[in-house]
Amino acid sequence: MPPIKALPKNLKPYFWDYSFSKLSLKTDRDLIIRRVLTNGSWDAIRWLRNQIGDAEIREWLITQHGRGLSARQLRFWELIYHLPTRQVNEWVNFAHNTPWGNR
Repeated sequence: MPPIKALPKNLKPYFWDYSFSKLSLKTDRDLIIRRVLTNGSWDAIRWLRNQIGDAEIREWLITQHGRGLSARQLRFWELIYHLPTRQVNEWVNFAHNTPWGNR
């Protein structure tokens, strides 16, 4: 079995509440994708895209219904990945109706 590849050190600030050295893209995929898409810098997003590819990120967004992303972030990814507008509208409406969406 190949060794688990460590995450780049520049991602550490996004996982302040986790034991960073124990995180891996293999075992913590959803967490890492969500944190990078919601809080990541362009370098972090570029790293993620290089690691898993645009098709997998697009599929993740659809499968997760954009949960955890702001309306602004959802609209951005809608444009980048040509996500169905009707579907993204539903996600945005849901995001606005959460306690965090009304702040």
